[in-house]
Amino acid sequence: MPESLIENEGRVLRVNGQRFHAIWLRDNVQDGQRPAALATLPANLGLSAAVLRGDSLEITFAPEDKTAVFALQWLKDHAYDTPQERSEGHIPANCTPWGAGFASAVPAAPLPALLAYEATKYSWLDAIRSFGFAKVTELVDREPAFRDVVAIFDPLCELQQDQAMSSHGQLPATAAPYREPVPSLKLLINLNPSLGGEIILVDGFACALRLMQEDPEGFTALTAHSNRFADTSRQGEALHSRRQIIELLPEGTLQTIRFNPRFAAPVTDVPFDRMETYYRAYRRFAELVDSPEMQITLPLAAGEALLLDNTRVLQGRKPSESENACQFQSCFAQKDRLLSALAALEASL
Repeated sequence: MPESLIENEGRVLRVNGQRFHAIWLRDNVQDGQRPAALATLPANLGLSAAVLRGDSLEITFAPEDKTAVFALQWLKDHAYDTPQERSEGHIPANCTPWGAGFASAVPAAPLPALLAYEATKYSWLDAIRSFGFAKVTELVDREPAFRDVVAIFDPLCELQQDQAMSSHGQLPATAAPYREPVPSLKLLINLNPSLGGEIILVDGFACALRLMQEDPEGFTALTAHSNRFADTSRQGEALHSRRQIIELLPEGTLQTIRFNPRFAAPVTDVPFDRMETYYRAYRRFAELVDSPEMQITLPLAAGEALLLDNTRVLQGRKPSESENACQFQSCFAQKDRLLSALAALEASL
């Protein structure tokens, strides 16, 4: 039977080799009576008793004399007394960086299978979490099918049409960096497939990791100082944001890439003595984004759509020899809905 022990004068519980603070346990009581505010708890909160009962642990808090029961498995799943990655610029869990060599392994699934089989939907959503993008094939009626794809993970998304001349091409960039919050998912479909359309994709996380290896000081500059983005092209609108090109979580995990020179505003948040370092890293990051070894090119043919993580993957278009416009429609949605659908499938499969 697992051993449990109260330590540090009642402030710490040790069970199965993991330590938990009394205040953390009280804040996570699982009996539906979690306190509305930490300020309501006693300042001298501690543990007066801890008793194992089968696969659960019964704890008594003092001075409240309140008893709560925790499942041992729940404590194991939520343990925080473990070594964690704290280095600056590490890749998020369940993410796999990629480059040009990934072109032969692009994840894709037909829409009928995505709608009919949960296992197919799970694999497709998991690929987006891991690689930042995936294709959908076998779309029949373009716009209705487009909405069907979005409804797999976000039935309430906002549809926005994006028309562009593919003959001029477009450098890889993240979309709408001037918005707060930035749209975290983007779904693309070619509305004129008879012309064809080639999409360029770049893994922004892979570029960030490469920059960190080559120029740690420059990497830190891009993560520590804000860039500015603006879009004032529409009458009555003036959209602005201040965010890092490479955004990290406090623990150092790569979180978001915002890179779009088209909407970049003058950089004024970098100190004078850091500006040259900042621009050295900014330029190198741009070189990596434009490097063939970091890019893959995907044709977007009739009956196909592309879903990408706009907080990670930069998207552009190849120039076309056609004089006609290659029209795309894009749909913005939020990644939390996709991750929610993925978590529900993980629990059920």
